[in-house]
Amino acid sequence: MLRALKWVGLAIVALVAVLLVNTFRMSPESVEVAAVEVPSVDAMLVAEQVSQAIQFQTISHPLGAPDRPDDYEAFLDWVGTTFPHIEEAMDRTLVSGFTPIYHWEGGDPDAGAILISGHYDVVPIEGDWSRDPWAGEIADGYVWGRGAMDMKGGLVALLHAVDRLAASGFAPQQDIYIALTQDEEIGGQGGAAAVAQYMLDQGIEIDWTLDEGSFVLRDMLSGISSDIAMINLAEKGYMSVRITATADGGHSSMPQNDNAIAQLAQVITALQENQVPGGLDGVTGDMFDTLGPHMSFVERMLFANQWLFAPVIEGVLSGTNTTNAILRTTTAPTMLSGSETENVLPTSASVVVNFRLHPRDTPEMVLAHIEGLLPGEGFEVETLSARAASPVADHEGPVFAHLADTARQVFGDVVVVPGLTVAGTDSSHYAVLTDHSYRFLPFVATGEDVGLLHAPDERISVENLGLAVQYYELLLRGL
Repeated sequence: MLRALKWVGLAIVALVAVLLVNTFRMSPESVEVAAVEVPSVDAMLVAEQVSQAIQFQTISHPLGAPDRPDDYEAFLDWVGTTFPHIEEAMDRTLVSGFTPIYHWEGGDPDAGAILISGHYDVVPIEGDWSRDPWAGEIADGYVWGRGAMDMKGGLVALLHAVDRLAASGFAPQQDIYIALTQDEEIGGQGGAAAVAQYMLDQGIEIDWTLDEGSFVLRDMLSGISSDIAMINLAEKGYMSVRITATADGGHSSMPQNDNAIAQLAQVITALQENQVPGGLDGVTGDMFDTLGPHMSFVERMLFANQWLFAPVIEGVLSGTNTTNAILRTTTAPTMLSGSETENVLPTSASVVVNFRLHPRDTPEMVLAHIEGLLPGEGFEVETLSARAASPVADHEGPVFAHLADTARQVFGDVVVVPGLTVAGTDSSHYAVLTDHSYRFLPFVATGEDVGLLHAPDERISVENLGLAVQYYELLLRGL
């Protein structure tokens, strides 16, 4: 008995030793960043330009045609007037009505080409605003209004930086393309898709692209005190499926046991209780592997010993909406239909379920997952739309390194990590041009800031606008 206890004790000591050694080995690596002179920026001037941009009501219409085409045209005219050096240095091609592509020819024909994209359309106004959503009011250190952060603020900062570079006589070595897209908020078919098709038709080869996607995140992940510059490598796919249950129907006063709605409820419950499997692999694994060394001791121990704690980690991450969406393909029942009369049992009932596909999963895999959860016969599964996740860009090569180093030069001691965009961006259309699309908007964002996207009182800080101009200027100078 004593000998057995001795061996158990030695095993526990050995286990603790392994856990501690792995934990202490997972420490942040020192990163050397070339010292550069960060340009001085008149952030208030940029804020005034963003204020003007907000006043154009470039609302995307659900059917794809702008509600206010005059505002679209006026906005593009305003761009030409406000940033005259861009017009002088770059060629402009208009595609799909309201999407201009600017081309800055590089000095080295062998240096390749890049595409930087941003949208200027905005979602409609909903809810109660404390300020006029179309006034672009500058107050309390912020520019307020629809599109301030998503994404006229970022687009104006980019244009301001490029205009400054052109005015200074800067001559790029690479070809630089800048697209101002018109309908990102409703899928990008008129804007980004047309940009991609134009590039294909003209035989233009794009090495990599940059668009919105994530931010420099502040106080958004527990256990990490530093700001996190999350540069997203990919975005999730999109799939909607209609599941229909059928039954005999009848009068509600004499309900049968196989009510179509009751059958459908079983399916919805099964989908909710049996999520598509997640995992700490692929881009998700890369993200947490990079974050791990910067976590507090307990969290670091868990991630340093995933061979033992992976189920615990996945359980915790699955418990919050944000990290669950990074971990797996998400399942969201969104629309229900049944009888049109309260006292009639439906002969069929259906639910539309929206899935956002992790890069590890395919539409076929999701359909197989659904089929495996159906409780029996009598169900129809119809795919309404399906788009696979985007390719995953490289995070170990020179492009990501340049994006990361520029973030450190502008934002200081930040943790730079690869990430995954859980919603949709224009970059999904650029997958036909390159496997290397990066998604990063150089703003510092808190949870409150992100919560104001598409919500009342959207805003962007004046300080952020100055930082974004510095980021884009250094990024382009360093190509």
